[in-house]
Amino acid sequence: MTRNQVFSLVAVSALASFSASLVAQQPTQPKMKPEETEIWQPVPPVVTPAKDAGAAPSDAIVLFDGKNLDEWVNVKDHGPASWDVVDGLMKVKKSGGNIETKQKFKNYQLHIEFRVPESITGSGQARGNSGVFLASTGPGDDGYELQVLDSYQNSTYVNGMAGSIYKQAIPLANAARKPGEWNVYDIVWTAPTFNEDGSVKTPAYATVFWNGVIVENHFELKGQTLYIGKPFYKAYDSAPIKLQAHGDKSEPISFRNIWVRNLP
Repeated sequence: MTRNQVFSLVAVSALASFSASLVAQQPTQPKMKPEETEIWQPVPPVVTPAKDAGAAPSDAIVLFDGKNLDEWVNVKDHGPASWDVVDGLMKVKKSGGNIETKQKFKNYQLHIEFRVPESITGSGQARGNSGVFLASTGPGDDGYELQVLDSYQNSTYVNGMAGSIYKQAIPLANAARKPGEWNVYDIVWTAPTFNEDGSVKTPAYATVFWNGVIVENHFELKGQTLYIGKPFYKAYDSAPIKLQAHGDKSEPISFRNIWVRNLP
């Protein structure tokens, strides 16, 4: 027998021993009937989807349907929201300040559409700037912001472009439509939870689809989305959803078709 043949026999023997050891390590599966792995209860509730893509399903809370701002208040004084409703759209009124929902939410699915005007001017952060604050946690708090901006051929810092969790998460793609066209956010928000002493029990997570493209994939937030400084958490239970009236000089953007579904 040649040296090469000896080496081949040794290699085959070693491989056979290794394979046998892997088989031996596999857990022994108990004998089961198929029905033993079937779950029949509880039965999920029936939710009737809308006939039109993007419209509110049967169990959604409609926050804006083009008629009025009854579901919204001014953040500053909790008076009636002072933005404008024009041709079925909610148009940002920058002098009116930020607005937020009357209702508070914890874990939810949110659908919201926004449009940067075709006549938009400015550049960087001063071009169609706004924000969807997934939890508006109180006066003086920064909350948790999903950035709204004109990111169609508009350069800025990437953790501040549209689709970013502001100053924390760079979007996985730039799915911006050009000014004058509608952009769609579909968001799943998992609120943070806290221990009795206010320490973080579980962090917040956000999943975001932008025009059908996933741009935040179950991103774990480090805390509130601060303009300057290190993120931190501040205990809260549930909170309104806030929309920003940014103070830049560009033409105001519009929103439409806003609805939310509470999640367990």
